[in-house]
Amino acid sequence: MQEEQDENLILHLEALRTMLIKCFIALGMGVVPMFLAAPYAMEGLVKTIIGSNRVSLNYFSPMEVFILQIKIAVVLDLLVCFPYIVRQIWNFLLPALYENERRFIKSMVLISSGLFIIGVLFCIFFILPLIVSFGLSFATSDIQALFGVSNIINLALMLSVIFGLMFQFPIVTYALIRADIVSYASFKDKRPYIFVGILIIAGILTPPDIVSQLMLTIPTYLLFEAGLLAARKYRHIGE
Repeated sequence: MQEEQDENLILHLEALRTMLIKCFIALGMGVVPMFLAAPYAMEGLVKTIIGSNRVSLNYFSPMEVFILQIKIAVVLDLLVCFPYIVRQIWNFLLPALYENERRFIKSMVLISSGLFIIGVLFCIFFILPLIVSFGLSFATSDIQALFGVSNIINLALMLSVIFGLMFQFPIVTYALIRADIVSYASFKDKRPYIFVGILIIAGILTPPDIVSQLMLTIPTYLLFEAGLLAARKYRHIGE
């Protein structure tokens, strides 16, 4: 019996090792083409963020733009390889799941990926241009804005990931209620505390300005309400 358990453990570890190797190979193969695409992605990102504002971005060291292109290449590589990585993880977990668990997790993965992409796009096309315009509104004839390209790109990458993650709120809410970890009534009664909690998290994660904080807080709370609405049919669980 012990030998059989040891053999199963070795098989699982081997399967895990194979999955990780495939994921890292995919990421490694994607780095070079993504690095070649990085300058065009950075140019498009800058144009989207700056919009119609008459402002130029500056860099202050010889390697600054090159390092930024490497960062963008890594992010693009992760995004492009994400479906393949999820597929490999799915294939690894599949044998251990029941049919109803497979359907649930598969649907959650698809919805989660979609919400992450929506969060990133919402940040790039709406939030970042708003932050830049808000910053430029303080310029006067004596005070001129001088933006560094590193500040803008690093802010874009950081906020994009944050918005993508915070847009997972409805999935978390729905899953916790469905699994009877937190009751529907408990979430419903604690709405004010949840809003304050989201506001505090947004204040920690975003730059120290009220615009980006509110622009993260409001959609996240609305998504929490969407998750609560989707879980209404499970509101009697645990009662």
